[in-house]
Amino acid sequence: MKSLFGFIIIFALFLGLLSLCFLIPRLSAELPSKEALFYQKLENKNVQCGLCPRRCFIASGKRGYCGVRENRNGTLYALTFAKAVSAHPNDPIEKKPFFHFLPGSFTFSVATAGCNLKCKFCQNWEISQRTPEEVQFSYLEPRELIQAVRKSGRNIIAYTYSEPTIFFEYMLETAKLAKAQGLINVMHSNGFINEEPLRELCKYLDGADIDLKGFSEEYYQKLCEGSLEPVLKSLKILKENGVHLEITNLILPGFNDNLEVIRQMCVWIKDNLGVDTPLHLSRFHPQYQLIHLNPTPLETLEKAGEIARDVGLRYVYIGNLPTAQGENTYCPKCKKMVIGRKGFFVLENNLINGRCKFCDEKIEGIWQ
Repeated sequence: MKSLFGFIIIFALFLGLLSLCFLIPRLSAELPSKEALFYQKLENKNVQCGLCPRRCFIASGKRGYCGVRENRNGTLYALTFAKAVSAHPNDPIEKKPFFHFLPGSFTFSVATAGCNLKCKFCQNWEISQRTPEEVQFSYLEPRELIQAVRKSGRNIIAYTYSEPTIFFEYMLETAKLAKAQGLINVMHSNGFINEEPLRELCKYLDGADIDLKGFSEEYYQKLCEGSLEPVLKSLKILKENGVHLEITNLILPGFNDNLEVIRQMCVWIKDNLGVDTPLHLSRFHPQYQLIHLNPTPLETLEKAGEIARDVGLRYVYIGNLPTAQGENTYCPKCKKMVIGRKGFFVLENNLINGRCKFCDEKIEGIWQ
């Protein structure tokens, strides 16, 4: 009886080991690793990440601030590669928001988990403030993603929702394939990225909407655990490299709604990026860790819009409102509406070859 019992135990262990042998390759196929770009190997198997301005020193077995780049025995791996938490083929480009980039188009939007900022007002915190193992995802290699985009009938890929910087390797490899096949690449980003990786990305990027979250170091540190100066540098680099650029500024009541600071921001945009840079002044709605705040008063948004136009910015929008107020595009010369919108949809387009059909004024943007 004892020998029989011993045989059963040994046989059960054998089956367990056998099943594990089959399980291991299945896990490695579902959870592959990709060596990260832009990092430096140091002594004692430490590394320094060079992707974003934090430049994290990471010991073996540890992760950087973003939680998605891990040092494994002296090699840094991007845990976000091909792990799509969202792959949506029917996003209006106006949702990004892009108002001067192929209006009325739809994008194939993709995102992974994670972010390199910790904004207390984050609208997508369920994925941006999570690590890959904390969310459900689908493994979608860049070539498979391109195939999905083709199958959907879209020709624009938007890297969005969370922060594209932290899935840089995934975005870059996909963007290279997309560009080679005549597809268009755009991103919505916080702009908190180092110069070298951003310049590499610019080779394949057609458009970018950057969240300029505020216009002071204090605001960035207190509300986002980040820094303003690297974002301003990113904006200049994107402009310098000919990437179509739009800016979104979410106005939080009591935090970044000082009208004089907003004026300073608008002057900086005018002087460094040009008067034709579209600016989206967006209404805050209680989110994440700031649910105790009230939505941004309409009056504040309207005053901010007036300031931006007084400074000289030609395309200023007020968004995140239940009505379409402030989302139409007007000719800066004859003041007539050239693009009429409601929500994320274009209802009227009075552009002819990128010019106002009423007075022939050129409207800056990518229209065809």
